[in-house]
Amino acid sequence: MIECKNLTKVYINGDIETQALGGINFKIGKGEFVAIIGPSGSGKSTLMHILGALDTPTSGEYILDGKKVSAMSEDELADLRKEKIGFVFQSFNLLPRTTVLRNVMMPLLYSEIPMHEREELAKKSLKYAGMEESKFYNLSNQLSGGQMQRVAIARALINNPSIILADEPTGNLDSKTSKVVMETFQELNRQGHTIILITHEHDIADYAKRIISVRDGLIESDVKKVNSEQ
Repeated sequence: MIECKNLTKVYINGDIETQALGGINFKIGKGEFVAIIGPSGSGKSTLMHILGALDTPTSGEYILDGKKVSAMSEDELADLRKEKIGFVFQSFNLLPRTTVLRNVMMPLLYSEIPMHEREELAKKSLKYAGMEESKFYNLSNQLSGGQMQRVAIARALINNPSIILADEPTGNLDSKTSKVVMETFQELNRQGHTIILITHEHDIADYAKRIISVRDGLIESDVKKVNSEQ
């Protein structure tokens, strides 16, 4: 599904060049649950932006479903982000004075799907993410952190993307709530979703079936767990 070939990324600020990625190579197959882990400044966030088609590498190739992402137009990239990648962020990125249901429907805002069908898709997505039906019409600012993250997961799922890309999804949660959210990702993976998790926390990375460790813009290790059924 995903192939990264010698990805590099160099940021230029005046006369100063900073190399964020120094040649990254890996493949991720359909249905994998992969954690990309590394300390601050390791290059994992840069890699996440490239995998999410939010940034482009300085050199190398990023291939998704057999297509070179670097060769895509802006419209093609927008369609890729909308249709193939579901994003889950640390900060949830929900509209605070908007209902749970309407937050989940946001990716369908400009679609031609009738409103009643959008609502049904949103309800299905929320149930899939483990959200209680009694909360569907609450405002998002009336929810706990764990509930907000479930809403964010439901929103990421609504277009049935090939990949769920989660960037530090437990960063604002306590340990008990983090466990619940990570178990939700495990269940989604068991149901066939490909999940790529970006984190700096080893205990969170341990929920994945494969851990790619990044340091100083290079892959330090790439380990698949043996008998990794969760």
